[in-house]
Amino acid sequence: MRITLEPSSEPSPSPSRSQTPKEEVEWVPLPKHPLFTAHGGATTAAASRNLLAWDGASRLYFWDSNKRCLHRLSLRLGDPDPSSVLAASPSKVLQSDAVLDFDVRKISINRKGTAILLFGSETLSVMYLYGRASKKDVNLICRTITIGSQTYCTGGNDIRVLQALWHPYSDTHLGILSSDSVFRLFNLAVDPLQPEQEYYLQPVEPGRTRKASSLCPVDFSFGGDHLWDRFSVFILFSNGAIYVLCPVVPFGSLFKCESLVEIYNDAHTFGKISANSVAANNSKLAISWLEAAFPELQNQETKGDSLSLLKAHSYALFDASLVLQGPLRRVGQDGNEDSVGRSAECEGRAVSFLYNLVSKDSILVTAWSGGQLQIDALADEIQPVWSVGSPPRLRVDSHDQILGLAMICESIASSSLWKLDHNAWLGNPPPLLRLAIVDLALPRKAESGYNISLFIDTLMPERIYSLHDGGIDSIVLHFLPFTSQTNGKDDTMKTPSVHPVLNTCQSGFTSEPSLCGFVSLSDSFGYSWIVTITLSLECVVLEMKSWNLLLPVSIDMEKKPISSEGESKGRDIPTIISKELLSGPREVLVPQASPSLRSVAADSIEGRSTLHQYFKLFHETYVEYAHKVYLELKHHAPQLKKIINDQHSRIGDAQQKLLKVDEKEAILQKRIDRAIQMHNSLEERLQQLRNLPCVHKKPLSRAERKFKSELDHFKEVELDALHSSVDAVSARLRRHLQASKANHQQQKTPGKKSYAGDDQMSLLKSSLEKLSLLNTENSKKVELVESSLRNKERSSRESSLPMP
Repeated sequence: MRITLEPSSEPSPSPSRSQTPKEEVEWVPLPKHPLFTAHGGATTAAASRNLLAWDGASRLYFWDSNKRCLHRLSLRLGDPDPSSVLAASPSKVLQSDAVLDFDVRKISINRKGTAILLFGSETLSVMYLYGRASKKDVNLICRTITIGSQTYCTGGNDIRVLQALWHPYSDTHLGILSSDSVFRLFNLAVDPLQPEQEYYLQPVEPGRTRKASSLCPVDFSFGGDHLWDRFSVFILFSNGAIYVLCPVVPFGSLFKCESLVEIYNDAHTFGKISANSVAANNSKLAISWLEAAFPELQNQETKGDSLSLLKAHSYALFDASLVLQGPLRRVGQDGNEDSVGRSAECEGRAVSFLYNLVSKDSILVTAWSGGQLQIDALADEIQPVWSVGSPPRLRVDSHDQILGLAMICESIASSSLWKLDHNAWLGNPPPLLRLAIVDLALPRKAESGYNISLFIDTLMPERIYSLHDGGIDSIVLHFLPFTSQTNGKDDTMKTPSVHPVLNTCQSGFTSEPSLCGFVSLSDSFGYSWIVTITLSLECVVLEMKSWNLLLPVSIDMEKKPISSEGESKGRDIPTIISKELLSGPREVLVPQASPSLRSVAADSIEGRSTLHQYFKLFHETYVEYAHKVYLELKHHAPQLKKIINDQHSRIGDAQQKLLKVDEKEAILQKRIDRAIQMHNSLEERLQQLRNLPCVHKKPLSRAERKFKSELDHFKEVELDALHSSVDAVSARLRRHLQASKANHQQQKTPGKKSYAGDDQMSLLKSSLEKLSLLNTENSKKVELVESSLRNKERSSRESSLPMP
């Protein structure tokens, strides 16, 4: 749109220049912001509630459940103190132009920060953040739309929304996983009510029976910027099984050309020329799909084009549907097992899932309701797989252009034998390499278990945050299979370190969630923070240390330092100047206007209002960019000075330690010499002792052998016979006592006494006394024999020793 400015002799009135007075902005620490300190109410407790979102630059969004509005806070990270976080007060209030009559549980912002998702269990809405100011107050009225109302919001509908995420390569596509085991992809720019793509998930393998829990999806995640991972969707089921859909591409999304050329050449090199017919067929299907979805790939080498981004065209194979690859199993696990890679340490059911790309490693984290985290890594690359003969259902326009598609995705039986060099393009799902099982050591909970949410640190992808009912924990991965191998690190697996960041348990017991918001912040100077909101609407800001977390504790003296220029250039240099500062300000979204404004005079009412709106947009964008440039340039020199001073202080400490080592070196050398001399003397004495005649044992004489045999006979025969006789007499005595007692009660007559029992009792007592005396005499004889043996052995040893 172009506006022609015509000069006018009449001066414009002052009220038209500024319709609303500009409020003075005060910068206060984020925890002391009036939004949190002066808030009267509190939000209700709910599982997995997160009402915070960050656009990745300088704006923080908070959803107010009581007033049903969105607060936008402008942030200054590291100003004036490098560890502080300041927020502008008052905050900007964004209100919806429609009535939101559902409970918002989560909010998430798209890639460019232009729209925010309001997530509810039964309703999904998207609020566009660039709205118009209302006439009543300074609040912004933002356009809000409902997503998939025909599917998720119908009366009496039992379909629940399990997870909804923005696609990482599109600002208008939204992926939704629902309880009916269907994954849908909506294009908000075309039709927010009808999905663009639908995938009906059928994880049951043909000819096999599974439990009902394996049919319940739980969570999903999009893949990262790595080979075919960028076209993959990872889906988690309640029994811990992980499945993969590949390729899934939003129509009209943009991808890097060099990344597409890489996988295009890989399919030609390793798949198309393969001698295996299955691998060749799979690679041909992948090549045909790439050439149809990205037609520029065919002309990339012939014409020498240097396009940076390629747009995905709407395309689908007419006679094939995607295969639900999985379940992903561990390396070395038998394919007939039904545990689908679940570890014995994990309790309960799977509740959440996270995909994390760290350099060249694809990390999969599964959270269990028992309080454990299962961390795995893909041991091989993901490749697309289609099931030929299962045509999808397409929706086309009058020009035969695909507007939408739907297909049934079934899992097929695959070979359980996995080989490293012979697994390319065979259609087998990639195996998992188990990295660790992390137990968060949460208190026992008798209910359904814990709801654990997983987040990635925006500054250091090796760190993962787990948000649960008991607080927040930090998990740092120290071993990554492909990254560690590429960097030349030790191949031994190192367990991740787990540190509690925030503990909300009282007396070691957790009953309900205590946090309703979490977000991770970072700046270009290498500082990281986490911001969390409690149920009482209190803000907590914690600075997270990022330096030296991944450095090894011990230094390997055998490895040589890097000296070549090529290797030194490959080091990861920390970014000091922000990439957003170098790339320039963001693109200003110019509002649409009617064609009649093209020749409107500048001094007219329409021209002045339009210019005022344009000036407000440009001022909001470029003034914030200029302020950020000023702050970064202002803090650039102090940061460098601080780093240099820190390095100088570390060098001084190292020099002091070296001086102390030099002082102790002479003492250590003397102690080593004395130890060597003592060792030599001990060796000489040991050799002399080995040469003594008493070292060699002498055989027993004939008399000693005879005496030993007599002792053994006496010990093994006579004592055993004596014990057996005593036991027999005791048993007879018990039987006799019982019989005599019974006869005495039955046959006793008045006036007559029986002395037979007393006589027998006296005889038995006398026999027992004799036996005890005999036993005493025998024990004395045994003691005498043993003492004589000891004396004889002592005398023989003394006689064998040499005379001094």
